[in-house]
Amino acid sequence: MATENNQNELETGSVGKLLFKLAAPAIVAQLVNVLYNIVDRMFIGRMANGGVAMAGVGLSFPIITLISAFAALIGMGGGPLAAIKMGEKDNDGAEKIMGNAVAALVLLAVVITCIFQIYKEPILWMFGASNNTISYAVDYIQIYLAGTIFVMIALGLNPFITTQGFAKTGMITVAIGAVLNIVLDPILIFGLGMGVKGAALATIISQGVSAIWVLVFLAGKKTILRIRMKNVRINPKIVGGMMALGVSPFIMQSTESLVLISLNTKLQMYGGDIAVAAMTVMSSIMQMITLPILGITQGAQPITSYNYGAKNFDRVRKSFKLCLISCLAFTLFATSACLMFPAFFVKIFNSDSQLIEFTSWAMRIYFVGMLVFGIQIACQQTFLALGKAKISLILAMLRKIILLIPLIFILPTFMNDKLFAVLLAEPIADILAVTSTAICFYNFYKKNLSEGKTK
Repeated sequence: MATENNQNELETGSVGKLLFKLAAPAIVAQLVNVLYNIVDRMFIGRMANGGVAMAGVGLSFPIITLISAFAALIGMGGGPLAAIKMGEKDNDGAEKIMGNAVAALVLLAVVITCIFQIYKEPILWMFGASNNTISYAVDYIQIYLAGTIFVMIALGLNPFITTQGFAKTGMITVAIGAVLNIVLDPILIFGLGMGVKGAALATIISQGVSAIWVLVFLAGKKTILRIRMKNVRINPKIVGGMMALGVSPFIMQSTESLVLISLNTKLQMYGGDIAVAAMTVMSSIMQMITLPILGITQGAQPITSYNYGAKNFDRVRKSFKLCLISCLAFTLFATSACLMFPAFFVKIFNSDSQLIEFTSWAMRIYFVGMLVFGIQIACQQTFLALGKAKISLILAMLRKIILLIPLIFILPTFMNDKLFAVLLAEPIADILAVTSTAICFYNFYKKNLSEGKTK
C-alpha cells in the first residue's frame, strides 16, 4: 500500500534521494507561496498612488503574520509530534494529535477574528499608519480577517500532510490557492475596480479553496493519518504538547510582527511613507529568500522526526547535514543576487524611480546578514524536528526579541544617521544569532547525535 511504502521509505530509503523527493515539492510549494504572499503587493504597487497603497497594505502585515504564527503554533508543533508517534508505530496517537489540532485551529480562528475586527483601526494607527495610508490599511485587513478560519485551516493542517511524506499533496495545497489568487487579483483589483479590497478578497477566496482541499484529503482514504470526529476535541495535555513544541515557530513568526511594527514606526519617524513602502518591498523580497529554505527544512523534517523516533541516529545525522548544506548554499546565492542587483528586484513591485533608488540603497544594508542565514534556519528547524522545544524557543527569541527589536531602538541613539541605524539593526542581529545558534547546535550534536550514537 502507498501509506506503508511512505513509512518504509522514511525508515530505509536513501536519505539523499528521499530528501530531494520530499524537499522538491516543498520548495516548489514555498516558491508558489512566495507568489501567494507578494502577488497582492505587485498588483497594488501598480495602482494609482501605488506606493502609498502598498505602504498602507504593508501596515496590515503584522496582523497577517500573527495569524500565520498561530497556525504554525498548532501545525508546526503538532506535525513533528505526529511523525514521532508514527516512528514509534503509534498511528492512533498521531491521529489524536491531528484531531486536537483541528479543534484548536478553529477555536483560535474565531477568537483572533473577533479581537482584530473590533480593534483593527487603533491597532493600525499604533503600527505606524499615517493619514495617507490608514484607509488602505483598513480596507485590506477588514476583508482579510473575514477569511481567518480558511488561513488557519490551510496553513495549520498542511504540516500534517507533509509530515506523512505526502510532499506533492502538500505542494498542491499551496499551489491551488496561489494560482487562484494570481488569477483573481487583476480581475478584482482592476477589472472590478475594487483596489486593495479586491486584493484581500482574492486572498481569502483562494485560502478557502486550499482549506477545503486539505480537509478533504485528511478525511479521505489516501492519507495515513485521518481526521476522525471522535478525535476533534480539545485535550489539554495533547494541545499543550503541540503548543510547547510549536511555540518556537510561533515566536519566529509572531515576533516578525513585532519587528515590522518596530521598524515601521521608526522608519515612519525618520523616513516617512517612502521608508515604510521600502520596508514593504524588502520584507517581500526577504520572503523570496526565506520561504524556499523553509521548503528544504520541511523536506528534511519527516526524515529527521521519524528516524529520531525510531532511534536511527545515523539517518538523522545524514538528514541534518544535507539540510544544512542546502540551506546555506541557497541563502548565499539568493542574497548575493539581491545585493548585486537590488533595483531588479524592487522593480517587481513598483516602477517609481524614487522608491527604487531608496529601496536599493536600503537593501544593501538590510540584507547583509541574510548571506549566512541558512545556518540559522537549518539548525533551528532541526531542533524543532527533534522535538526539542525549549532549545528551539530560546533560539527563536534570541534573534528578534533579545537582539533585533532592542537594536532598532538603541542604535539610532548612538548614530547621526538615524535611518541607517534602524536598517543596520537587522544584519547585526542576524550575524550574532547565526553564530550563537551554530555554537548551540554543535554542542547538542556532539553530545546527542555524534557518530557514537547508533540505533
